[in-house]
Amino acid sequence: MSDFEIDDDGIQIDDMKAIRREGASELRSLMRAQIAIGKARREPAVKPAPVKPPGHRPGAWPVGTSPPGPPPEWRIPKPVWDAAVRHYSNEEHRPDELCDCGNCPPEETR
Repeated sequence: MSDFEIDDDGIQIDDMKAIRREGASELRSLMRAQIAIGKARREPAVKPAPVKPPGHRPGAWPVGTSPPGPPPEWRIPKPVWDAAVRHYSNEEHRPDELCDCGNCPPEETR
């Protein structure tokens, strides 16, 4: 009965009879096997840590790259942007005057 593996069924009556015939060393090995089975049931397997890429700092972009810029549809020409800012300023600060942003239609067509 030396070097035996125990099933998850537990210790059977026949196992105990064989252990009594073979001596104390068999009892020790049986108890060690039971302890190992119990530990395997309650301790989850240790997962290895993921391998980190060489030379990468946490939170940083990889060497030789940069974050993506704004999408092309967000690129507004400077004159259009300036006119929009001027229109907003006129609407907020001078609502009773005519807007001189260049994009507003004349008062007659409003």
